[in-house]
Amino acid sequence: MNIFQLVLVQPLFNLLVFLYDAISGSDMGVAIILLTLIIKLILWPFMNSSLKSQKAMQEIQPKIEELKKTHKDNKEALAKAMMTLYQQEKVNPLSSCLPLLIQFPILIALYQVLLKGFDPTALEMLYTFVPNPGEIHKFFLGFLDLSVPSIWLAVLAGIFQFFQTKMLMSKSPPKQVAGTSGAKDETMLASMNKSMLYFMPVMTVVIGVSLPGGLALYWVTVTVFSIVQQAVVFRKKSGKVAVAK
Repeated sequence: MNIFQLVLVQPLFNLLVFLYDAISGSDMGVAIILLTLIIKLILWPFMNSSLKSQKAMQEIQPKIEELKKTHKDNKEALAKAMMTLYQQEKVNPLSSCLPLLIQFPILIALYQVLLKGFDPTALEMLYTFVPNPGEIHKFFLGFLDLSVPSIWLAVLAGIFQFFQTKMLMSKSPPKQVAGTSGAKDETMLASMNKSMLYFMPVMTVVIGVSLPGGLALYWVTVTVFSIVQQAVVFRKKSGKVAVAK
C-alpha cells in the first residue's frame, strides 16, 4: 500500500464503512452523503477563504480597470499600482488557489474510495476496530443501484452544477467600467463565463453517466453543499448572493 492510500484513501474508506454500519438499514447512499458532508465541513474554512477572495476580486475589478487605463503604456507601473491596490483592499489574488490545492488530493482519494467501495476485496483495508459488514449493499433508498451509472443522478448533478456556476458569475462588464478601454476585455471574459455556464453542466452529465452512481451521488452532494456555502459567504460579504443576469 502506497503512502497516498495509507494517509488518505484507507482512512476515508474506513470512515465510509463505519458510517455504513452505523446507519439503520445499511444504506450506502446515505453513508456517501454523510461522508461527503463531513469532508466538506472540514474543508469549510479553506473554501470560505477561496470564495471570499473570488468575491473581493470581482468587487475591485472597476478599480483595476481604472489602473489599466491610467498605466496602459507602462506595464511596470501598472504592476506596482495593482500590488498597492491589493494591499489597500487586503486582497490576495492567489488566495483562491491554495484551498483548491489542499482539496485536490482529498478529492482524488474520495474518487478512489467510491470507485472501489463495492468491491468485496476493498474490505481488506478496514482497520481492526471498524466492524466488517461482510458485504456492502449497493442500493440507495432501496432501489437506486450505486454500482452502475445513473443518468438521473448525472442529470441532477448537471442541474446543480449550472446553478453553482451561475452564482459565481459576475455582471460583465461592470457598469463602472462599461465604455472604457478595459470593457472589451471584460466583455470577452463575460462571453467565456457564459460559455462555461453551459459547458460545465453538460460535461458533468457526460462524465456522470460514465461513472458509478455512487460517484454521481457524491458530486450531487458536493455541489448542493457548495451552493449553500456560496450563498452564506456572499450574503456575509455583500448582503445578497451575487447571481449573474
